[in-house]
Amino acid sequence: MSESDSNERRRFHRILFDAPATIIRKQTTYTTNLIDISLKGALFKTPVDWAGEMGDEVTIKVMLNESDAVISMHAVCAHEENQHVGILCKEIDMHSITLLRRLIELNVADEELLQRDLEALG
Repeated sequence: MSESDSNERRRFHRILFDAPATIIRKQTTYTTNLIDISLKGALFKTPVDWAGEMGDEVTIKVMLNESDAVISMHAVCAHEENQHVGILCKEIDMHSITLLRRLIELNVADEELLQRDLEALG
């Protein structure tokens, strides 16, 4: 699949955001860094010793700062390529979606894009 095909299939605007993160897969915790995030998924640097496969269920945690600001999602691995792991969000708690929405609001120049993404969540 070409990059343009992948971008066309995305319904949610992604923002670039470098932050420390963890991916928990089958009771193993992997330390990594977030590359970008949207209301429906995220892209991470492939962790050292990563043993995940497409379709694996994972929990991701993105640390936004030194306090309790952590975005947590239950997700599935959607793809792995070019030393990146892409995940698709399946479930997110109210605290995490509130933090994620605020993060996107602060980083999206176009309020209309954010509203379109929120409406697409249904």
